[in-house]
Amino acid sequence: MEEEEQEEYSFLIAKPPPWFTVLLSFQADLIHNCIFTLLAPVTTLFSILSESYQRAEEAKDSVKSAAKNVPSKVAHGSSLMVRKLAWGLLGAAYMGIVLVAVMVVAVVVGVGLVQLWVEEPVFLRESLHFDYTEPHPKAVFSFGGSKGKMGVPLGHTFYVSLRLLMPESDFNRDVGVFQLTAEVMSINGDVIAKSSHPCMLRFRSLPVQLTRTFLMGVPLLLGISSETQELTIEILKLKEGYSRTKAIRVTLIPRAGTLSLPQIYEAELLMNSQLPWKKKLVHSWKWTFYVWMSLYVYIMLLVVLMCCFRPVLFPVTTASQRDHNERVSKEPDSRARDAREASESLKRWQRSRNKRKADVLQKLQPETVGSSASSITITRDDTSAFVEEDVGDSESVC
Repeated sequence: MEEEEQEEYSFLIAKPPPWFTVLLSFQADLIHNCIFTLLAPVTTLFSILSESYQRAEEAKDSVKSAAKNVPSKVAHGSSLMVRKLAWGLLGAAYMGIVLVAVMVVAVVVGVGLVQLWVEEPVFLRESLHFDYTEPHPKAVFSFGGSKGKMGVPLGHTFYVSLRLLMPESDFNRDVGVFQLTAEVMSINGDVIAKSSHPCMLRFRSLPVQLTRTFLMGVPLLLGISSETQELTIEILKLKEGYSRTKAIRVTLIPRAGTLSLPQIYEAELLMNSQLPWKKKLVHSWKWTFYVWMSLYVYIMLLVVLMCCFRPVLFPVTTASQRDHNERVSKEPDSRARDAREASESLKRWQRSRNKRKADVLQKLQPETVGSSASSITITRDDTSAFVEEDVGDSESVC
């Protein structure tokens, strides 16, 4: 018996269709991925800070262990490590600030773009004032106060209701039924739609009135409660088309055979519109579009910053690269200068050697004139020795 009852209960419980579970899982994955993507900069910043802290601790331990052996080197290394750690923390904080600023800008731009695309339903609450100087009092509500502004967007279906606050007086009970007429006016003054509804106060017998007055006597005397009735009547339903709505006119008409009109404390016009199904679908998923549009704008801004404003994101790296390029560009100039100086020094040395050789030849020339052939031969040998010495010296310099 119990198994049969369980089987009957299992048949009664409706199983969800497969597409419903797939839709739920897709929505859950979408929300998870969006949250993870938005929190990625924060988690990256925290990981960088924790890694920097671990490196600082390791550097501190290494400094303590090596301080006993080489105090001077340890002090220099610790100062260098502290300097690098400070620069690392400063860079991490700078990158975090830049990423957060880019995220804020992306969220503002993404939400603004989606707001320009998504349409909101119209909700309106406006007081009406009937003109009782006319046989049939009228009240007119006009859409828009500025030029070119329409009340209901194109394609919306709007519902209009009228709320009447009426006293429970003997006069209103005697009036009984009265007619309420509503007309939709176009910009050209034509009547687009018209409806008419009968209205009256809710009936309350004399015993009910006396009992209610007895029970609510103190609140009535203190002004907390009042002897009124509130009527809400749905008077219009219309889809906004190319013939745009300009105004709504409401008219009170007494019943046939009488001229008595009801007494009214307040009258309010209530209007709300319903989006078409496509726009309604977009409006229902607008938070998802907010997230995705903000994510796309965030990625685009990061790409633009990386391509066009790289020095703003990495100022230290850019400065070091610039210094390296300057050093590389200065190296060929220094080499050319050294080669030029070497060639000039070689030329000066050759000139000095030639000058000394000329002086030696001038000193030996008078002696060769008055001496014998042997002395001339010796002199020639000496000069050849001098010449050979000069050539060898020049070769050694080159």
